[in-house]
Amino acid sequence: MSKLAVEKAAGNTPIGSGPKQKKPLGQRVREFVIDYRRQWEIQSMIIPGIIFMIIFCYIPIYGLTIAFKNYTVIDTLATAPWVGLENFRIILSDKYFWDAVVNTLGISFLKLGIGFVIPIILAIMIYELNSGRFKKFVQTVSYLPHFLSWIVLGGMLITWFSTTGLFNQILLSLGLISQPQNILLDAGKYWWIATLSDIWKEAGWGTILYLAIMSKIDPTYYEAAKIDGASRLRQIWNITLPNMRSIISLNLILTVSGLLGSNLDQTLVLMNSQNREKAEVINSYVYRMGMSQGDFSYATAVGLGVSIVSVILLVTANKITSKLNDNQSVL
Repeated sequence: MSKLAVEKAAGNTPIGSGPKQKKPLGQRVREFVIDYRRQWEIQSMIIPGIIFMIIFCYIPIYGLTIAFKNYTVIDTLATAPWVGLENFRIILSDKYFWDAVVNTLGISFLKLGIGFVIPIILAIMIYELNSGRFKKFVQTVSYLPHFLSWIVLGGMLITWFSTTGLFNQILLSLGLISQPQNILLDAGKYWWIATLSDIWKEAGWGTILYLAIMSKIDPTYYEAAKIDGASRLRQIWNITLPNMRSIISLNLILTVSGLLGSNLDQTLVLMNSQNREKAEVINSYVYRMGMSQGDFSYATAVGLGVSIVSVILLVTANKITSKLNDNQSVL
């Protein structure tokens, strides 16, 4: 037994193992100055990034005061009259806003339940392929939709789902329908269209991190499992997935924090007058109120509320995953 273990067992605190004392502020400042002088060439490279963040990320935060004012295009941030929490009171009584919240949560939970799992399964399937050429082909095909904009993909979907499009032709030839119908005009089916089309576009791209993690797994783990008689599914369950736990937790946290967010590009392309009641999400509602109707104060108030809730979801998801990961915080 080591000396450290003996001292711990005896109840003695070994030298140097006690809690570290916090250094005085002056000492920390002097150490920072000394370190900066030693590496001033490298340290200075971060200054443009800091300036960029201050100008484009921190200074615009002052614009959030619009949410507490009655702002119009003829006003400035300083001259617009204060109205306090009036904009937030209007939000709470706005039926159309709550309809957008329901649509956002419905689509987001479908994407969370289906779209979060599919990249993991797809990554494992790609990793298990033995043929290198076929593996590269599958990766290329699955990545390709990510690089196409929603303008292109949306146009393809609109064409496919039209009454004379590919989708209706397939259903007619199989005898599943008697008359063609435009699926995008059916509001009841929009949530599934938005979910499945988003998975089609992003599932392949979502496998990159998982494949990178799996490539770092020690092959001897699998060899030992084979010697013990473990099947391929058992190896995936006991070796592959546990080694992917950290990145899965991180992606889950980011996905949960974005539950109130949605793909604005997708919504603007696929939404029409017939499916608006199920297609209108918070982002498109804010866009419509701010840009189309010019109610900047109301739109800012909605965006601020969504951001606050998203931060709460982020912290909560991180706390939950840290408990599941033996109190090791992912963020």
